[in-house]
Amino acid sequence: METRIALIGIIVESTESVEQLNHLLHEYGGHIIGRMGIPYREKNVHIISVAIDAPQDVINALSGKIGRLAGITAKTVYSNV
Repeated sequence: METRIALIGIIVESTESVEQLNHLLHEYGGHIIGRMGIPYREKNVHIISVAIDAPQDVINALSGKIGRLAGITAKTVYSNV
């Protein structure tokens, strides 16, 4: 199956759903190339970037599930590769 490379940008504004977020990232861990988290203490938010190489439907599913978590926003950028 053909895969795509994408970057999922995640902003965590409330920690109430962090456990669910970590569970999702673990569940899709086989597709994740890497991730980086940055705590922005001055604004009381956390910024996470997740690089992923997976089929389009897998990327969409993960991004959609993350975006439905309370206090968390996610946007996805796709490569042309």
